[in-house]
Amino acid sequence: MSATVADDESSSSAAPTGAAARLRERFGHLVKEFGKFGTVGGVAFAVDLLIFNLLISGDGTPVLLAKTISTVIAATLAFVGNRFWTWRHRERSGLRREYLLYFFFNAVGLGIGLACLGISHYVLGNFWPQVFQTTLADNISGQLIGTAVGTLFRFWSYRRFVFIDAAAAPRTPSAPATVTKGD
Repeated sequence: MSATVADDESSSSAAPTGAAARLRERFGHLVKEFGKFGTVGGVAFAVDLLIFNLLISGDGTPVLLAKTISTVIAATLAFVGNRFWTWRHRERSGLRREYLLYFFFNAVGLGIGLACLGISHYVLGNFWPQVFQTTLADNISGQLIGTAVGTLFRFWSYRRFVFIDAAAAPRTPSAPATVTKGD
């Protein structure tokens, strides 16, 4: 009887480990990729911020031009980091194709951030300007919420469309397997 109880206890304590191992096996690579993606993004964000501030304080470059220059440089740096570090294990589908798609999805991600800022500042700010038309609200909606949602979109789109996985590529349907009597 005690052997049965001990077996039941060991199997029940092994179940979470098995489940945890299955989760780690299924999502571990995704967590690792997202961590690398976040590291590359953090470095690119710092480069963007530094170049932007140098341009507007140095020679008086107009703000929109400074932001365009800093964003293109930071996005190019992020492309290189993601291509050759985050998704280096993925099949290459052509540098030009990847670069064009990358910048297209960057533009969509930027649009997501601008939409969050616009909704907060102009739509909600219409009703409560003292709350939603402040620098703090603009930073929360544009920099925090917009960047977070845009980053999730970019991670998904880069992973799905830009740096494609050879194993995930569509395959042609094969003929149904035939079973022989010896099988």
